[in-house]
Amino acid sequence: MSILDVEQSYTFSQLGKLTVPTDDLLAEFGYGFSRRHIPLPQVTADLIGALDQITATRQRIDRILPLADLANETSRRETLIAPVITDIAITTQAQLRIEYAIAVSNWLQGIFNYFLFKSSGPLLVVAAKQEDLTKGFNQMAVELIALDQWTKSPTVDQYPTLFGAVTTGDIWRFGCLERTDKHVSQHLSLYRVPEDLESVERILIGILLAESESIKP
Repeated sequence: MSILDVEQSYTFSQLGKLTVPTDDLLAEFGYGFSRRHIPLPQVTADLIGALDQITATRQRIDRILPLADLANETSRRETLIAPVITDIAITTQAQLRIEYAIAVSNWLQGIFNYFLFKSSGPLLVVAAKQEDLTKGFNQMAVELIALDQWTKSPTVDQYPTLFGAVTTGDIWRFGCLERTDKHVSQHLSLYRVPEDLESVERILIGILLAESESIKP
C-alpha cells in the first residue's frame, strides 16, 4: 500500500513529520536505504588552517550554554547550529543559502534549512524539528533525493555521492545518497556538540572540499 497520495502535494517538512520507517518512505521515490558506517570525508585542521577557528567556536559555545535556554528550535539553531555553519562557509568559501526554496515535483518541494555548495558539489544540513533525529533524517533523505533530481545539481559523473546532515544542535547524524545505485545510507555514529565539534567540522569541511568517491552500500 502506498504511503503517499499521487494526487496530493507534499513539502519536505510534511514528509519529515510522517511516522513511517525510512525505507518505506524512500521506496515511494524508488530509492533504497541502509544503516552502516560510512567512510565520511574528513580533512585535518592543519590542512585547512582552521584549528583556531574551531577552538574559538568551541569556546563561544561553552560560554553560552550555561546562559541559553535551548527549549525551542530557534534557540538551538542560533546558539548551536549557526556558528558551525558559519565556520564551514568561511573555511571552505562555499556559497551559503539559508531557508532556500526548491521545487522539483509535487512530492519533492520545500525549504532547505542550510544549503552550502561549491563547484565540487553541495551539502545539506537539516535542523531536526522537536529534537527528533529519526524524522529529521527522513526529511534530510527526501531532500537529498530532491537534490539528486534537481536540474541545477552537478551531474552524477561530477558528483556521484551527495551528503547531508541532520542535527538537533547538540547531536549530529550524517547520511549520503549514492546516486547511481539510488541508495541512501545512514551513518551509524552520532556526534555531540560541543564535545565532538572538531570532528563535526572536519567532516563538513571534508565533504565540501574533497572530491568524493563512490560509496557502495
